[in-house]
Amino acid sequence: MTGGTICAIATAPGTGAIAIVRVSGPDAPALAAKLFRSPRPLRERHATYGTVVDERGVAIDTGIAILSRAPHTYTGEDTLELQIHGSPVLAAETMRALIAAGARAASAGEFTRRAFLNGRMDLHAASSVADVIAAESRSAARAAVANLGGGLANAVRAERARLASLLEELAASLDFPDEVPEPEPSRVRAELEGVRDALLRLRADGEIGRLVREGVTVAIVGPPNAGKSSLLNALLGEDRAIVSEIAGTTRDTIEEAVAIDGVRVRIVDTAGIRAHADRLESAGIERSRRALDGARIALLVFDGSQPLGDDALALIAATEGRARVTLFNKADLGTSGVRAVSGEGVTGSVRDEAAVAAVRAAIARAGWGGGEPDLERPHLASAREFDAVNAALAAIDEAFATLARGEATDFVGRDLQQAHAALGHVTGDEATEQLLDGVFARFCIGK
Repeated sequence: MTGGTICAIATAPGTGAIAIVRVSGPDAPALAAKLFRSPRPLRERHATYGTVVDERGVAIDTGIAILSRAPHTYTGEDTLELQIHGSPVLAAETMRALIAAGARAASAGEFTRRAFLNGRMDLHAASSVADVIAAESRSAARAAVANLGGGLANAVRAERARLASLLEELAASLDFPDEVPEPEPSRVRAELEGVRDALLRLRADGEIGRLVREGVTVAIVGPPNAGKSSLLNALLGEDRAIVSEIAGTTRDTIEEAVAIDGVRVRIVDTAGIRAHADRLESAGIERSRRALDGARIALLVFDGSQPLGDDALALIAATEGRARVTLFNKADLGTSGVRAVSGEGVTGSVRDEAAVAAVRAAIARAGWGGGEPDLERPHLASAREFDAVNAALAAIDEAFATLARGEATDFVGRDLQQAHAALGHVTGDEATEQLLDGVFARFCIGK
């Protein structure tokens, strides 16, 4: 359902200090006049104290009303915000009164969808609103807020404009061959290289943003009794896992989250991996291998005070070529097991705060390059945007192949049109109803 005047409870479910009910649409001023009583008339964009009443004039609660006029509102429409005491019953009764007076309940994300349709924000910024709400770490929140400003849409539209300029030249040379010469292949190639480089940068920044938004998974693996559970406890700063000198104490995976440089890191402690184990321990080892396969970073923990055994060497070989951090633990007892291993390496003890800090820093370097990620630049945020940019890059690569074969320059027109259209799905310039339904389906009702 579209159109009309919509209403929704904008605060989280449950009891709180206040509840906020939002209204957007052409009937917002009339609903304010009917359902809010105050000695003073409502002034635009000013908070007014009074009484919220139902459609029959019966008082529901005292509170504040804020009436705002289009187009200078979140949705670009006339809006009304009612702030009442935070009782779910009062909020529900206010909603019932609004619907009885002619409004309808908003669908998920409909307020932000109207903001997009009314030109208040581009599609990327609109979808970033949900990312702000869902952020689970400081960096994820910073990344989402940075995308609200519309910087990505401006960057993508700049590249679309370069493609459009080339398409216009090609079309003019075909329509008026005697007056407009065909663009030189070398210039077309140079222009396309600039577009491709810009899109590759956006994609690379987006990969960092995706890591920050979704978090980084680290699997702590190693032979039994190497200190894996002790390391988990040290990274968390609390005794989460049982620690024992008996090998094979950990029989199942334990997962916890910790923030490193503002990035959410999910750490999975696993059962010790060794070749010879009983049936119960073998089940835990199989889960360890699955956790290792699904993790972005392998955190290998070995007893560095003893020569490495076959199980340790096999684990080093199995994780070669992937992101990993190696801790040679128990260095306070000796270093006979320490050896050169590719990737980030730390020698120390989980009882030493400096060694634990070094492990945290190594995880950051292996995961996102270390330090707090630079998320102020516009970057891709959703799988839909990544797919669109990848489609544009594929079309540009096909155009390069056409030029390399020495074919007529106008033959690249179709590829450029495909790239141009693909980038329109990032900004929303080529948005379909189905695409919009998918973007706003993950929103909460009141946003």
